[in-house]
Amino acid sequence: MVTALEIGVGVIGLIIVGTIFVIYNSLVVLRNNISKAWSDIDVLLQQRHDELGKLIDTVSGYMKYEKGVLTSVTQLRSAWISTPQQNVSQKMEMSNKISAALKSIFAVAENYPDLKANASFQQLQDRISGIETQIADRREFYNDSVNQFNIKIQQIPYNTIAGALGYTKQLLFEAPPEAKADVKVKFDQP
Repeated sequence: MVTALEIGVGVIGLIIVGTIFVIYNSLVVLRNNISKAWSDIDVLLQQRHDELGKLIDTVSGYMKYEKGVLTSVTQLRSAWISTPQQNVSQKMEMSNKISAALKSIFAVAENYPDLKANASFQQLQDRISGIETQIADRREFYNDSVNQFNIKIQQIPYNTIAGALGYTKQLLFEAPPEAKADVKVKFDQP
């Protein structure tokens, strides 16, 4: 015969197990939201990467004195390709550097009326600017997902389960200090 004490212990045990399942599942959802958010950013970074080659080809004929800017973008594009997919922090860093280089190209383009009037350049500039806006939106979602995850793994009782699962604080996608500075345009003279 089952006593009231055994029933009470059984109910408490079920509540504890249920709570562990709920905590575990909510942490899995948050972690997967971070992965999804990064994947969304990565798709846009790939689209931007694909457009960069076209942009470099279009502007290289016009920007005869801007070889340094174009070389920098080409090198950053190559570095982005060679960065392992799973190395999110390096991908973030490369993305920030490419964004800064694009600002430089578009700022320098202001001094080339023929380039500014070129339909291909206008189309690429609009396309890349649109992608940059989408990347900024996705970064915000990524950071929100990371923030929710980081808060949750620090809260009691989630921190106990998160610690047992080896979940650690994730990095936010932050703009580097140079991205916050004004774009400096420098013309190299032949």
